[in-house]
Formats: sequence, structure tokens, C-alpha cells
Amino acid sequence: QVQLVESGGGSVQAGGSLKLSCAASASWSGRYYYMAWFRQVPGKEREGVASIYIRGGATVYADSVKGRFTISQDNGANTLYLQMNSLNPEDTAVYYCAASAHRSIYTPTLQLSAESYNYWGQGTQVTVAS
Repeated sequence: QVQLVESGGGSVQAGGSLKLSCAASASWSGRYYYMAWFRQVPGKEREGVASIYIRGGATVYADSVKGRFTISQDNGANTLYLQMNSLNPEDTAVYYCAASAHRSIYTPTLQLSAESYNYWGQGTQVTVAS
């Protein structure tokens, strides 16, 4: 099974930026169709932040991060990224990378739903100080 390993988390002041990476341990070609970033704070459900259709590059973003976060992929390096700008304390969470083997996830809502994803990384903490 391909492992997903996140990195790039840390602490930053409000208004700052971070770039998260998610490296797959083997080629995702032929395995995954969608990849996404989720985040979770204690006591709350895991929230979909951004997703990408890795076969074509189409993206979906949660309203809370539109215009601030950018999801991207490097298929050659089997790495997923999340560039996070203009961070605020409400962005503090553990961020998870996820991959889906489903060929079609038909709606943006489902593309940001944890139930659509089969494989998960271990998470990386992002803390934004006010």
C-alpha cells in the first residue's frame, strides 16, 4: 500500500504563509484519481479544505480558504502541495493529505468529503498565532 507522508507544518504569525507537502511512497499513477487536504481540530469533524483531480488538475476549495490556499501536484514527484497564505488563527488544525481511488466523485461537496477518500497520511500540525 502506498504511504502518504505530510510535511511542512509549523507555527506562524497571523498573516503569514506555509506550504505543506504530501509525498507518496510510490507512483500514484493508476492508483488515485483525486487527492485532497483536510484539517481537523479537537472536538470537530474533519473538514475538507481543497481537492484536486490529479488526472486533469481541476480543483475545489472550501469557501473558508478560497483566494488564500492553493492546491497543486507534481505527478513526476508524486507529491501534493498546499500553499497557504494570509493565515489566520482559525486555520490552526492538524492537516491531513488524502487520496481517493474512486474514478469519479461527482460533486464539489463530495470532493471535499472525507468519506470519498480511501487513504490518509498521518497529519501535520499547523498553528497560527494571533
